[in-house]
Amino acid sequence: MYKILKKQVLNPTVTLMEVDAPLIAKKAEPGQFIILRVDENGERIPLTVADFDREKGTVTIIFQIVGATTEKLNHLNEGDCIHDFVGPLGVASHTEGLKKVAVVGGGVGCAIAYPIAKKLHNQGCEVHSIVGFRNKDLVILEDEFKACSDVMKMMTDDGSYGEKGLVTDALKQLIEAGNKYDEVITIGPLIMMKFVCKLTKEYDIKTVVSMNPIMIDGTGMCGGCRLTVGGETKFACVDGPDFDGHLVDFDEAIERGSMYKEFEHEKREEVCNLFKGVN
Repeated sequence: MYKILKKQVLNPTVTLMEVDAPLIAKKAEPGQFIILRVDENGERIPLTVADFDREKGTVTIIFQIVGATTEKLNHLNEGDCIHDFVGPLGVASHTEGLKKVAVVGGGVGCAIAYPIAKKLHNQGCEVHSIVGFRNKDLVILEDEFKACSDVMKMMTDDGSYGEKGLVTDALKQLIEAGNKYDEVITIGPLIMMKFVCKLTKEYDIKTVVSMNPIMIDGTGMCGGCRLTVGGETKFACVDGPDFDGHLVDFDEAIERGSMYKEFEHEKREEVCNLFKGVN
């Protein structure tokens, strides 16, 4: 059992939890993920390691409430325990040798982008962070990104905070201003990553994306997280989650990722009604 030491609501649909997991904290690196079960009868879901503290032995997760399991998880509080918490899984993000990088995050994907930006900054890399949200109420991790960024661009779709526009607008401005990036790292909704990659391909800038498809066992056995990358089948859990964005078949990934949206919504409603009954 893994005790929740801290719970923080970041916005109406996104929650941060700091979990006591010393063995995972000892080995975790940015880009990796864990798989958890809320209770012994729960489903397995992957969540990216948003941060870790090796001295305290804690791992931080940030999740969006979209389905039954994240709804159940969000009803746990400080002092409660998560039944299973396994990791770190996946291949850590490559950061060595990079001198200047643009990190582009969208929505809850910023929770994945932040630890990468932080590690790059700690290694002496010049970090330009571009983060985008639909509106001001959904902004997360602003102060954390500012602390590890040489340049910080805050974008909102409706202009209610920062600059109005898309992350691709800000990235294009920075590129055309003469910034030469070793790499662009982008993490967020599939459609956002697709268009970031479309832009960077025009400028021949290497671009890495973090893919988080449907996942079950996290060890490459089930095949649920398969992707097509460069015409070959890859598994996000063991080959990734980071891939060359210019080689990813985003249209296929978007189609597969939307298969269970209606089911997720129905199951979340069932859980919501169950908790209403308890209260």
